[in-house]
Amino acid sequence: MSDWLAMRNIVLISDPRVTSIPVEENGEALADVRGVLGVDGRLADPAGAYAHLREGLLLRLSDAQRQLPYGYRLLVVEGYRPPVLQRRYFEQYKDELRAAFPEMSPQELHVAASRYVSPIEVAPHTAGAAVDLTLTTDDGAELDMGTPVNANPEQSDGACYTDAPNISAAAREHRKILGAALESVGLVNYPTEWWHWSYGDRYWAMTTNTPAALYGPRTLT
Repeated sequence: MSDWLAMRNIVLISDPRVTSIPVEENGEALADVRGVLGVDGRLADPAGAYAHLREGLLLRLSDAQRQLPYGYRLLVVEGYRPPVLQRRYFEQYKDELRAAFPEMSPQELHVAASRYVSPIEVAPHTAGAAVDLTLTTDDGAELDMGTPVNANPEQSDGACYTDAPNISAAAREHRKILGAALESVGLVNYPTEWWHWSYGDRYWAMTTNTPAALYGPRTLT
């Protein structure tokens, strides 16, 4: 795991270079993505939290949609995530790693888990600042991206990493198309997850050399 990260100079979201960045909350509301972009219901919750994002992020995604080549569409899988769900995801994945790698120390488990799920104290989904998404055709058929959304490193043999070499040429091209559109409107990718992009959170601030994040944890009201 560590060799893969080192070779690619990947900074994990648990890194002090990320967690030490302050938040200067700008107060933007959470906005409903439904009716603006395509939204998938596989992670839908009764309150519809999954379909909400900060207003600024939603505007950028709308711009990114217009940057895509003809015939391609964005499909949002998950946006805002309540803190209780974020904490559950992180602890569940850490438990899986502990069972698979019993020799790992608590700190090593924490770092390894952050490849796939953000620790609650820095999680961009709980700020409405991150979106998990993929590409479809105009008629809604999902395109080959190399792995399903939310495939973890163990399940995918590392193919979930954005620049993974063990994916097809078609999947690599689709990732490039997605990345070009999202980067053009200021979003940044978490390199261990091709589907995870964010704006205004601490990881975005670290990547763009911005002194402070724009968005901190929010509650859906």
